[in-house]
Formats: sequence, structure tokens, C-alpha cells
Amino acid sequence: MKILVTGAKGFIGKNLIAELRNRKYEEIYEFDRDTDISLLDFYCSNCDFIFHLAGVQRPKEEKEFMEGNFGFTSILLDLLKKYRNTCPIVVSSSIQASLDNPYGKSKKAGEDLMFTYAEETGAKVMIYRFPNVYGKWNKPNYNSAITTFCYNISRNLEIKVNCRDTVMHVVYIDDLFDELISAMEGKGTKSGKFYRVPVEDETTLGHIVDLLYSFKESRNNRSIPNMNNHLERSLYSTYLSYLPEDQFGYLLKMNMNQHSSFTEIIRTLDRGQFSVNISKPGITKGNHWHHTKNEKFLVVSGHCLIQFRKIDSDEIITYDVSGEKLEVVDIPCGYTHSITNIGDTDSVTFMWCNECFDPNHPDTFFLEVKKNEKA
Repeated sequence: MKILVTGAKGFIGKNLIAELRNRKYEEIYEFDRDTDISLLDFYCSNCDFIFHLAGVQRPKEEKEFMEGNFGFTSILLDLLKKYRNTCPIVVSSSIQASLDNPYGKSKKAGEDLMFTYAEETGAKVMIYRFPNVYGKWNKPNYNSAITTFCYNISRNLEIKVNCRDTVMHVVYIDDLFDELISAMEGKGTKSGKFYRVPVEDETTLGHIVDLLYSFKESRNNRSIPNMNNHLERSLYSTYLSYLPEDQFGYLLKMNMNQHSSFTEIIRTLDRGQFSVNISKPGITKGNHWHHTKNEKFLVVSGHCLIQFRKIDSDEIITYDVSGEKLEVVDIPCGYTHSITNIGDTDSVTFMWCNECFDPNHPDTFFLEVKKNEKA
């Protein structure tokens, strides 16, 4: 299938084309404002499907709205008529097409032109009125508040919020290109005479800003956003995509002594905490038990013995584990337990605990697995 994408270098175009290639659609005609206009003639004579994403949003002069959003559409349709090419067309419009402003009027004019073309030629035209679209590869300080907020907050720059209570309907770029490709494959989501992206979130400007600041703070408190929440998960991915390229990494606090180190990596409200322990040869850690707290240990480097004893028993249970064969060992409550590095090199152990450590309720009680052994 030969696919023409207008506005190919724009935010939606770049994401859509990347995903089309991921799905093995290789014959893609990319047209943008810098493309030789003569190529459009060839593209329109040969294409089997069109994603018409080109448009003007921030012109230098108001008249450019109509020139870009109506005029270019006219050129495109005239070329299709010239070659009697009635291939299906997906059209990118905006919810502002219903508003009485220059941008909205130009988008509405483009829609009307498309509907007339469909009636005259019998071509299938699928018009999407997009709300606020967000995701990676957009331009900050241009036409997206979310993009600008992500960019500025990640760089400690000021942002301007006029009204926190402003209601926003937002669509994530991945959900958008999924829907557009579905439309190309004959499975678009129709809504009246228009089409729509079925996954859309309603939120407020203030909530978005609060989430973005919480993402920034997460490097300090080691928290992870709620990945069960579609908006939060998608917004976090978007925020990370605008990080300064020299700030992808960040340091963690290592709690160290001469024998070992313990470092928290992730803390969550509902999924516990994840840490890493590094111990020198011969060092034993633990020798304590818990009422309710439970853990999982995974030695990824080195050679260790993990030992258990039920607090009212003399029997010692031993697990010999190493980085040569990865094995997760559960640490059940009611068993005192320890981990000893019996190798010749430092051991590295990943540790998950079902709850974050609370110094006011530690649920941790010292008891040697073997007598005369110290933690």
C-alpha cells in the first residue's frame, strides 16, 4: 500500500510515520512544507491512502490560517480529481472547528471542502476533530501547553497557569496513531459524521501541572506514578521525553559502611519498595523477622546463603543462590532470616519489600538465625 502523509514532519506526522514503519508499511510518501510541490503531483497519482495532517496553527499573519488549512486542501483535492484517484482520506481537524475564530473558521472550511469532495467523487473521507494531543516529539512554546509545561518544569523554568480549573480533553499520541491506522485498515471509530479517538481523558489544567511537578519530585522521593491510571502513565512518558539530554541520569543515596551498602531505588504507596544491597565477602545481613512485612531477594552477582528459622523452631532452612542462576527467594513473615556473602567478590542483591519502611512502625525484630551471629 502506498500511503501519502501530509504534514509529515509535524508532531502527529512524525509519530504516525514511525509507527507505520514499525508495522511494516514501507511505501510512505512524506510531504511537508519544505517538500518540492511537484512531488505532490506524483504522490496524488499513485497513493492508495492519504493521511492529511498538514495545517497551520501559529501563522505570522491571520490570512495564513485560510491559506494553509483551506487552500492547501484545495490543491490536494484538485490533484486527486485530476488523476481520478478516489482513495480513502483521513483528515486531521480540530475541536476548534466549531468556534468562531480565524483558526476554527479555517479548519471548518477545510472540513466542508472535504465533505463536498466525498459527495462529488464517492471517496471515503474520515474527519477527526482532535482535542488537545500530547506526547513525545512536539515543539515546546508553540501550540501545546502540556509540551511547554514538560519542557519548562524539567528545566526549572517558570510556567504560566491562568486558571487551574480549566477543563481539558486530552488524547495521547499513541492512542491517536492507533486509531488512525485502524481507520486506514477499515476499523475507524465513527461518531456521527465525524470520527474520533476512543481513548480520551478529561482533566483540569491544575491536575496536569500537579502531576508534572510530582514527576520532577519523584527523583528525590523515589516514587513511581500510578501506572494503572491512563492519563498519569501517558503523561509520565511524555514528561520523560522532554528531559534535558544531559539529565537522563540521577544519583541515589547510598547508605554505606565499611562492610556493605543499602540503596533504595523505588518507593510506591501500593507496591512497596525496591532496593539494592551490596555486601563484601563474609558479611551477614539480616537476622531479624517480621509480623507482616514480606520481601523477595534476588542475588544478581556473587554467591550467597539465605537462611531461615521459624522463630519457635531450631530447624535452619538454607538456600544457596548466586548470580550464575537467578532465583528469587521469598522471605515469609514469621521466619527470622539472614543473607551471607560466601563468595570471593562483592555480592549484589535486589530486594523488594511489600511496604515502604516506616520508622514509627518498623515491624522488624532482631533474632539470630544461628546463635552468636550478629547482623
